[in-house]
Parts: sequence; structure tokens; C-alpha cells
Amino acid sequence: MNRPLKMDLHLHTWGSFDCLSPPEEVLAAARARGVGRIAITDHNSLEVAREMAARYPNQVIPGEEVKTAEGVDVIGLYLKEEIPKGTPARETIGEIRKQGGVAYLPHPFAPGKGGGGRLAEELAPLCQVVEVLNGRLRPMARNRMGEELALRHGRLAGAGSDAHTLGEVGGVWLEVPSHPNEPIAFLEALSQGRAGGVLSSRRVHLASTWAKIRKLFPQRSLEG
Repeated sequence: MNRPLKMDLHLHTWGSFDCLSPPEEVLAAARARGVGRIAITDHNSLEVAREMAARYPNQVIPGEEVKTAEGVDVIGLYLKEEIPKGTPARETIGEIRKQGGVAYLPHPFAPGKGGGGRLAEELAPLCQVVEVLNGRLRPMARNRMGEELALRHGRLAGAGSDAHTLGEVGGVWLEVPSHPNEPIAFLEALSQGRAGGVLSSRRVHLASTWAKIRKLFPQRSLEG
């Protein structure tokens, strides 16, 4: 029997416009919390994820969280090429699948970035994985709605901290059997997955706001 492996399938590094976390420190934080594999899913960027996956091929899944034309986020895992921001959602999912990647629908009932469920029923059948536990999504009822969506459409369950700070990394995880870090084995493992963890404090959103300001006005922020 394979040993269990904990994965955090949705988190960010300084490759995202609203995060300041160095990627090496993100991976170290995950290891320290017993998470053996992470998916780096920066907003509209694959650069850091691809670099980290090349450096740590067994511990990092290269991903991207794409802001689609409809304003709803779609994550591609195991991507080879970056998908441009503003690509229509169906086209984004098609491109992920074309690359041999895994289409992952994050926080489908989140206001704004998830469309409040507006496209959930349309997009869930097109994705292999639906996020059923997101560390930043409150109230918990919205996560439960994601779980019900996955069950309704027979989709695999995903989970992630959605960390934008080091303290959030690994706060939510998916435990699966140990497996090679490649798409087919990943999907097979997810069929035996178990989500767990705790939601982050609402205060973490302040850190994301500060990161946006710091990146917009770097010199001013550094000088106080």
C-alpha cells in the first residue's frame, strides 16, 4: 500500500501580483508542515511555477490561475505554456487539456473570482477537478457548495490553501496515495483523496492588499 502524500493544490508566490512570498520559502513552509507536494498557481503567470518544477520535479506541480474573459478563475495544472489572461473560460479549459494538463475549477462559488457560482454548472463538467475546500473561502457553506457541485457532476475533488502568505501554506491539503508527479497518476490518486485542514483568518486578505500596493509603488513602500 502506498504511503499517504499531502498536497496543497492551490497557492501563490511572488509571481502573483498580490503575493510577496519567495517560492523557495513557500516550498520550505510546505515541507515543514508535512505537505510533500505543492501546485504553484500564480495569477496569469507560469514562470515561477515552471522554474520551481524544473528544480524540484517531484515536489512541485507547475500551474497557473487564469483570469478568464468572463472574470471567473480557472486553474491549469501540469501546464507547459502560459495561457493569456482574458482567454474565454471554455477556451482556457480546452487549452489546458490540449497541453495534456489538468483543468481544475477553483472556488466555484466565491464572489467575484468564482462568479458566485454563475458558471459553475457550465464549467464543472469540462474540468477534471473541482475544488471542494479552499483555505480563503468563507463561509464554509461556499466550500460545501463546491463539494456538492463535484458530486453532482462526478468530478474529482481538489483542495488548497490558496495561500498568499507563508503562514497559510499547507493550511488546507488533500491527502492521497503516493504517486509519480505526472497527470495520469495524479488523477488516479485523486480518486482516493481526502481533503482536510482549517480556513485562514480573514486578516490574510490584508496581506494581499499590501502586496498589491508594494508592487504598484515599490520605491515609495520601501522608503516608508
